[in-house]
Amino acid sequence: MSTGSPSADGTREDVAALEARIDELEAELAGDRATADDRRMVIVATKGTLDMAYPPLILASTAAAFGWDVTVFHTFWGLEILHEDHSKELQLSSVGNPNMPIPNAVAALPGMDRATSMLLARRIADNDVASVEELVRTALESGVDLQACQMTVDLLDYDEDDFYEGVETGVGAASAFQRMANSEIQLLV
Repeated sequence: MSTGSPSADGTREDVAALEARIDELEAELAGDRATADDRRMVIVATKGTLDMAYPPLILASTAAAFGWDVTVFHTFWGLEILHEDHSKELQLSSVGNPNMPIPNAVAALPGMDRATSMLLARRIADNDVASVEELVRTALESGVDLQACQMTVDLLDYDEDDFYEGVETGVGAASAFQRMANSEIQLLV
């Protein structure tokens, strides 16, 4: 049956309307694909614990995989994620963590952060989840702009060479703010 002839359930007008709607949807989908490269996301990473290193890196890499232009601005303790040596030794804070299955009085005992960090690290390895180092490298390879807050670099007395190769240093809050203002999505992690 040709597309212009009536079907058993509809008229020629019904078929024409359906074909027109399909054309509209295909054009809309093509437009969405074309604008994916124009979409921008900025994530501000402020925490440097093991459990808080994952969200900004995973979100950034995923958005980049979908064609988004992504920047992650690391400030204060979030800078530890980009520090090549420190990122391999990030700890999990046990005290005040509502997901810890231990009371705060026990979590505050000496060595508990190290013990819970080791448990989480083992769980990460057992489940074939990428390490923080692997996620940083994946983000950089995906084109994510990982930025180190210059004020925090100075405050913590870090050097440009302390960070993974490809991390952008010398970035201030004003630059990060401008980038946020021009982004569709801004996240604070």
